[in-house]
Formats: sequence, C-alpha cells, structure tokens
Amino acid sequence: MKLLLAEDEKEMQFALVKVFERQGYEVDSAYDGEKALQLAKSGTYDCMIFDIMMPKMDGLEVLRRIREDGNVTPVLMLTAKAEVDDRITGLDAGADDYLTKPFAIRELLARVRSLTRRNTFYTPQELSVGNVTLHIGSQELAAENTIRLANKETKLMELLMLNSGKKVTTQVAFERVWGDDADADPEVVWLYISYLRQKLESVEANVEIKGEKDKSYCLCVKAQEMAEA
Repeated sequence: MKLLLAEDEKEMQFALVKVFERQGYEVDSAYDGEKALQLAKSGTYDCMIFDIMMPKMDGLEVLRRIREDGNVTPVLMLTAKAEVDDRITGLDAGADDYLTKPFAIRELLARVRSLTRRNTFYTPQELSVGNVTLHIGSQELAAENTIRLANKETKLMELLMLNSGKKVTTQVAFERVWGDDADADPEVVWLYISYLRQKLESVEANVEIKGEKDKSYCLCVKAQEMAEA
C-alpha cells in the first residue's frame, strides 16, 4: 500500500516515513502544502496524512482542494490543536479521521490500517469521466451505449476512473485488483486493459486508456473532445 505523508517538521517526517516503511508501506512525503497538493493530484494513494500547520498551504486547504477535484482517498489529519472547533473544521472539509499531537505511533498505525480497510466503503457507487459512467453495483459501463463488465474489469475501471488524468502503474493496478489472487501474474493487467479499451469503443466513449504494456496507464478524455470543449 502507498501513503502520502505531509509533515513540515523534518525530524518527525523522517521518523514517520521509517516507521511506515518498516510496516511495509511505500511512502511519498512533502514538507509543505503546495508539494502535498501536487503529489495528491498526480499520484495514486491508499491513504493520505496531512499535518494542518504547514508552510505555503495548510493541510485544510490541501484537503479542500483534493475533495473539490473528486478525490475520495481516505485522509487522516495531524494537528497540535486539541480544540473541538478545529476538529470539526477538518471533518467538515472532508477529513476521515483526526489525530492530535503528541500521539502514540501504535495509534497512528492503527488509524491508518482502519482507513485503508474502509477505503472501499467510501467509494461512490457511480463514477463518471467524460461521457462515461460506471455503475459499480450492477457492473455496467455506459456512454452512448451500455455494456456489462466482468468483476475484475469493473475493479480496474473503477481504479482508473478514481484516478482519471493520473498515471496508474501496472504494479499498483495488479496489487489493487488482483492482490488477493495468489495465482495471478502482473501480465494479466495488460490483458484487462485491452478488454476495457474494446468495451470503451463499443459504448462510444469519449475517453481512452493511454499507456503501454508493463508501464503506466491513464484514463483521459480524448484530445479531440478536449479541443471541442
């Protein structure tokens, strides 16, 4: 699993990154809010951890902006403030959980585990990009026409739509969609990308999946459609 950690206290950030890495997480880190926002918009994460008090842009503003963009990744806010009003402000802005400094590392790890387990609970049951809508419950992909998807196709399309405009690596796609299948091989990602490309064409979608075998993939609105817009 991959985390984004935004913490401006360099010693604490270094320590937290090491703790998370020892637990098997991959971690991207930022010392200020602008860098955190840039990473959040370009990367694919299972959970994001933002300190509220950061230079250039505070954690609450980063949170507001990613939620406005439709990013539903779970977010844990870290703060030195203990007042109820501050926690309410963060939760209203779209935070999923709150942890006040100083905190126990075991509690931080437990909260992150909880948020990553609950991630699917927060995923919308209907996703839209361009003229394409994915109905997750019924596993239907709709644009000018409608077509049913297989279970793994639905999960892969959901991942791409939740991260539209971002690059999703083959490894991330494999872990997210086939992580519970011990017999699967990363080669299967390319196969399912090919299936989804065919089905997007069949429903006359104005979006496409860009990318090459064994590299990264990105769901994007077609260039012609963007020019006309």
